[in-house]
Amino acid sequence: MNTRIDALNYYGATKKYHLHYPSLREDLEADVVIIGGGFSGINTALELAEQGITNVVVLEARHLGYGGTGRNGGQVMAGIGHDLNAVKKHVGKEGMDTLFRIANLGAGIIRDRIKKYRIDADFIPGYCYLAYNRRQEKTLRQWQQEFRTATPEEDIALYTGSDVHQVIGSDVYCAALKHMGGGQIHSLNMLLGSAQAAASLGVKIFEYSPVVGVEYGKRVAVRTAMGTVKADKLLWACDSFLDNMEPEIHNKTLVTYSWQVATEPLSDALVERISPLRGAFSDIRPVINYYRLTRENRLLFGSATRFVEYTPRDFAAWNRSLMLEVFPYLKEVKIDFAWGGPMACSANLFPQIGTLRDRNNVFYVQGYSGFGVTPSHIVCKILAEGINGGSDRYTLMSNIPHASIPSRDSLRLLLATAGKLMHQTSGYWKGRS
Repeated sequence: MNTRIDALNYYGATKKYHLHYPSLREDLEADVVIIGGGFSGINTALELAEQGITNVVVLEARHLGYGGTGRNGGQVMAGIGHDLNAVKKHVGKEGMDTLFRIANLGAGIIRDRIKKYRIDADFIPGYCYLAYNRRQEKTLRQWQQEFRTATPEEDIALYTGSDVHQVIGSDVYCAALKHMGGGQIHSLNMLLGSAQAAASLGVKIFEYSPVVGVEYGKRVAVRTAMGTVKADKLLWACDSFLDNMEPEIHNKTLVTYSWQVATEPLSDALVERISPLRGAFSDIRPVINYYRLTRENRLLFGSATRFVEYTPRDFAAWNRSLMLEVFPYLKEVKIDFAWGGPMACSANLFPQIGTLRDRNNVFYVQGYSGFGVTPSHIVCKILAEGINGGSDRYTLMSNIPHASIPSRDSLRLLLATAGKLMHQTSGYWKGRS
């Protein structure tokens, strides 16, 4: 196998925005200070600025998109969590109706933001959910009805048997559900374009400004090595890079990892063979394979270990082997990029928002559980409503309990493995295995 693993991942090597923000070297006063410069931090800052709260400071320990935003699959898919039924007992029927409506807002928010701020994020419409067997095909038929109910204006179609080849050039699937309301983006360019938009509205962004201390009170003081931000409200938006800076929320998630590769640019003929749709794809198993064809004709392919949590010795080769199970005719194709990164998973695999106990001016958002690109745009719109005085939607989501995970660091491998086995078992009964 001819594999070249570059220092930059695919996103860093192909970004179109070369933005550089200073380190914090002064003392500032703000309405809101946000710790974390990924989708959660920047999306919330932009939402607040659009609502008129422009005195916002964002502090990023490294560069914008260093975390999950610059390491993900770029999939724009429907939904807000792995399974809405996981929170049904906490929200009731009316709450479930609200969550179902919320869950289908993400792709529209992304498209509208791209148009409004002219963000060059390589958005390509078209998403396909893929079934390996008849049980999964039955699930896709149910999803087809739900998607049509939620978004009747979208082109949504189910393909079965040999018709699957109309959207995906693989023999391993028995059904494919096409949803043209979804698609794919270059997530780092989406982030950087959104950051540029936020800055144009007055948001102050600082890179390479790791936080060294936080003091809570009626006003919050956040210290870096060379400056301080005092603000009325604080948002923790670090997700899997929180590193126990705030213990109360650190123990509410468990970190697991995913791995990705990007091929060399492929010929037009090979791209056409992989997918006439040129869309983004994922199967519907509890731990999915996800992939998409980029603007440069690369195939970006990602996954995670399914049953046992471990780091493959050569994750480029490991991921490539999964790719070849789906597309065996790519065996001569070279891998140009290979990378991985952590994901913060909640116990119910549903995003978490809220405030710290007895600290109603200290907010947090985390726990996307591997599905952060689209949900972060939904969740942070609602989170901004909460920071800016509250809303029924914020109250609904923030009142969902967030279970703590004891020994989440010392027993991480064991807990992650147990969680994957439980998720696989649950997936069987829900028609996803």
